[in-house]
Amino acid sequence: MTPTAAAPVAIEFEAEFVAGLTKVFEELIVFNQVLGLKITSLKPGQVRARIDMKHDLVGHYAYNRVHGGVISAGLDAMGGLAVMVAIGARHMDESPAQRLQRFSKLGTIDLRVDYLRPGIGEWFELRAEVMRLGSRVASTRMEFLGADGKLLSTASAAYIVS
Repeated sequence: MTPTAAAPVAIEFEAEFVAGLTKVFEELIVFNQVLGLKITSLKPGQVRARIDMKHDLVGHYAYNRVHGGVISAGLDAMGGLAVMVAIGARHMDESPAQRLQRFSKLGTIDLRVDYLRPGIGEWFELRAEVMRLGSRVASTRMEFLGADGKLLSTASAAYIVS
């Protein structure tokens, strides 16, 4: 009989951790309120959020196209959220309150955005995943999609975690 790899253990976050992280992301980071970022999924492997198009986000008036700065700021925020979730998953032995305190030193080191198509639509989905979580630096990959699922922009970033 050949040995088989153990199935990955699915991590379920406590309601207190999800509520606390949602409050930090959607309320305490005030610029995320300006963008209208709303979390739709918090899983250790991938986080998702949504931005509803509104007049304040228009970058090109003739086409009602979302501003490129909204895209880059949204993708940066999502990369940070993915890192927060990965840190939370790494320290499940701690209480939710202890894990939420770990995000105080998180900051963007580098961000690269590729704009592939114009951001036109009623709403947009943002996705992010952590490629590597080190003791000092985390690397992420992010996507900005239209309501129809088309990929509009991609990004990669590095974040300081300690």
